[in-house]
Amino acid sequence: MLAALGAAAAWGGSRLPAVPGQDVGPAAFPMLIGFGLIICGALIALGIGRSFEVPEEAEENSGSFASRWGLRVLAPPGLLLFYVLAVDALGFLLTGGIIVFLGAIALRASWRLALPLAIVAPLLVHLAFYKLLRVPLPDGILGAPW
Repeated sequence: MLAALGAAAAWGGSRLPAVPGQDVGPAAFPMLIGFGLIICGALIALGIGRSFEVPEEAEENSGSFASRWGLRVLAPPGLLLFYVLAVDALGFLLTGGIIVFLGAIALRASWRLALPLAIVAPLLVHLAFYKLLRVPLPDGILGAPW
């Protein structure tokens, strides 16, 4: 299914018209994602990487409200809503950093991993949008260094 979804995304992306005068057009990202999904689907189907998996231990009920009721599933839509409401005021870098940090913590990442990821990931995404795609993102409180 994953490979089929990737093939559909790549096919749909290949049908998008090119933009005159630009090297990277609207077809680039759907095709990149599509080919990535095809590769991932093939790797899963062939069982490559299965030896790297660690057997999952039974999770103890920590007793917290969020883990008991599975409220972590509300983190992605909640973070998306936060982005929509906060990006104009805070800017992309701060909003993206907060979202990456809270998302990593919600997925039980350690603080040592979540904090550097929250600093580096929004900078790289902003750089890609600004330099490669030439799409401006909101500056807000903290503007990008470029």
